[in-house]
Amino acid sequence: MACAATIQLCTYNRAHLLGRVLAACFEQTAPSDAYEVVLVDDGSRDDTPDVIAAARRQATCAFTVVSQANAGLARARNAGIARSTGRRIIFIDDDVLPTPAFVAEHLRSDARYPDRVVRGAVIDTQSFDRLPTPTWSLANYSGNWFWTSNVSVPLATLRAAGDFTETFREYGWEDIELGMRLRARGVRGTFNRFAVAFHYKPRPTAGNVDGMLRQARAQARTAIQLRALHDHWRVVLATGDDPLRRTFHRAARSFGAVDRLERAIGPRDAERPLSARALAAARSLARETYYAELESARAGTHA
Repeated sequence: MACAATIQLCTYNRAHLLGRVLAACFEQTAPSDAYEVVLVDDGSRDDTPDVIAAARRQATCAFTVVSQANAGLARARNAGIARSTGRRIIFIDDDVLPTPAFVAEHLRSDARYPDRVVRGAVIDTQSFDRLPTPTWSLANYSGNWFWTSNVSVPLATLRAAGDFTETFREYGWEDIELGMRLRARGVRGTFNRFAVAFHYKPRPTAGNVDGMLRQARAQARTAIQLRALHDHWRVVLATGDDPLRRTFHRAARSFGAVDRLERAIGPRDAERPLSARALAAARSLARETYYAELESARAGTHA
């Protein structure tokens, strides 16, 4: 039976966060028959099935679970969309904790702007146990127009635009790409700073650096996919794929930037906290890794 809203999220090997996220989805001020939760388990290999079983017992609204072999976020999103019945679909991630008024605020915006994309407020937190004040400010600003950490859109509008592009199999840009298509169709957006969700962003340790670099490489490859689909100034700005920045980072690497950053980071001991200097170096190394992979991906595309 159709309802007013669907919270749609996908998960992959995040059992340690998923239980809290689902509990928050069920603890909404909106009436339980006004919304549903649709979860796609994209082939998790951890304790996710046990977490889902516990969530089924705790669910206070309709709760649908789709399980599939690991296929990437875009395909998982589409599997969730196919099972959604809400007039408005609200996307979050499995590391995003919605506040109690989350659904009600998306529906409040829907009542005023029924045809628009509604962007909610995202506040980063290092722990779900020590949450900051749920008040959005410019310090939490994101320029993303369609960011699936907290965004909603009429389900019919989404389906008319063609859902997510499933050739995006790696990390990055699949939501931006869909947003570009929605914009091209003339869909407008609005921002609701009271539709708050907390994004789990723990401070990286030395053991996280290799993962940061893998993510940077994947994001560079999908940036090339995005540019091939939408050769638009917004994409150039978002991806940094312009001659000036490519030249700057190429020069930095040629003058030994990578070696200096590696030394500043130090050993990759799994639990060793990164100092402020080492953390800045790790983020800079990820940026240089991104641009190096961008160059390789561009060369492969034009080969």
